[in-house]
Amino acid sequence: MARRCKIMPLIFGLIPFAAHAGVTAREAQLLTTALTPVGAERAGNAAGTIPGWDGGYTVQDPNYRQGAVRPDPFAADKPLFSITATNLAAHRDLVPEGASAMFAKFPDYRMDIYPTHRSAAAPQTVYDNILQNATRAHAAPNGIAYGIEGAAGGIPFPIPKNGFEAVWNHLLAFWGVARETHLSTYVVSSNGTADLTAAYREVADFPYYYPGATPESIGGYYFKTRHIQDKPAAHVGEGYLAWQPLNIAKDKFAAWRYLPGERRVRRGPSLSYDTPDSDASGFQMLDEYYLFFGGLDRYDFKLVGKKEMYIPYNNNRLYGLGVDAVLGPRHANPDALRYELHRVWVVEGELAKGKSHIAPRRRLYIDEDTWFVVYSESWDEDGRLWKFGHGTMYLAPDLPAVVLGSQLVYDLVLGGYVYSFAFNGDATQYKVTPPHTAAELSPDALAQGGR
Repeated sequence: MARRCKIMPLIFGLIPFAAHAGVTAREAQLLTTALTPVGAERAGNAAGTIPGWDGGYTVQDPNYRQGAVRPDPFAADKPLFSITATNLAAHRDLVPEGASAMFAKFPDYRMDIYPTHRSAAAPQTVYDNILQNATRAHAAPNGIAYGIEGAAGGIPFPIPKNGFEAVWNHLLAFWGVARETHLSTYVVSSNGTADLTAAYREVADFPYYYPGATPESIGGYYFKTRHIQDKPAAHVGEGYLAWQPLNIAKDKFAAWRYLPGERRVRRGPSLSYDTPDSDASGFQMLDEYYLFFGGLDRYDFKLVGKKEMYIPYNNNRLYGLGVDAVLGPRHANPDALRYELHRVWVVEGELAKGKSHIAPRRRLYIDEDTWFVVYSESWDEDGRLWKFGHGTMYLAPDLPAVVLGSQLVYDLVLGGYVYSFAFNGDATQYKVTPPHTAAELSPDALAQGGR
């Protein structure tokens, strides 16, 4: 029988809650002792089912070439056990509420639990920046719901004191400096039919992580991405460019769209809030990209605490499979996914006063070792659990890092789901690159790419 795991107080009592940003120099030294350089607990758990962190997995395959399918270093692992609808009661405290709903809806839903590997790592320069950020990062003058200042090159709040800081850590988690990928979006309707709704070439940069970046040199935008569609046929050549700001009150969300029929670039809707994602046939909102994305100002985010949970981790095997081996008629194929026991931060988001959103309540589960959201849950205006977002953590020793890979968003009310940011079967997968030029991430480049 699984041990019951309740939500524990922040940093297990090491750091008291406070409303102000930043920590003292003495508190920051915990990042070199009891905590890892990113703020996770360095020690394992008392049961020995979560090991201590020993630097992560950084062994590179000498035969690996950038853009190829990354090998699975844990391919020899066997499942310790499986969670099914019949034994869920023994493990319910270790799975998210959305997963419990999936077990209730689908008798064949399953989670295969594997040995835990704390494989997350980052370059030493990132660790050095995080240590500096711990004492210098702070809310923007208009409030942390709108932006932050004083951080660069690493998560800003390794010892978070409120929910906003934890969510900013997710938005500014380490993906590397720049990437190129080919990504696809699939929608599986409630009748079990799977359709490719979009496929595109992506170029993405993280100016926040550029070599030598400082809080003063980053500029107003921490993330820039350009997409050019190549499927389906009716949308070939369409594209968009989006820039995400560090302070939405100072620098607005910037987005442009290119439509081949018009042969011109137009300002487009920003990738934020509850605008339906047209590429996903409305199955996910734009702020469900990466399980949570864009502006924080629609919610009051509360840091509930930390708990142990089975989460999708070290899923490299998934990306070596064809998409047909991943998509099931009601949910993703359980054989394709790997789960491990890790510690997560739990953040609750309630609709802020005077704001509107189609999902007035959100819950995020954030991996302590990477700060990526691994699960999300959304409730509708009638108080029903509506959406269950499910990430897949991907090990890239060449960065080195564990990053958020493809994602699933299930509609628990209407049925059906979307599988997005998928690169299963692609010849070129997550390719780490040097920074692109400013011209390559400009509206003019969007028009050239579309043609």
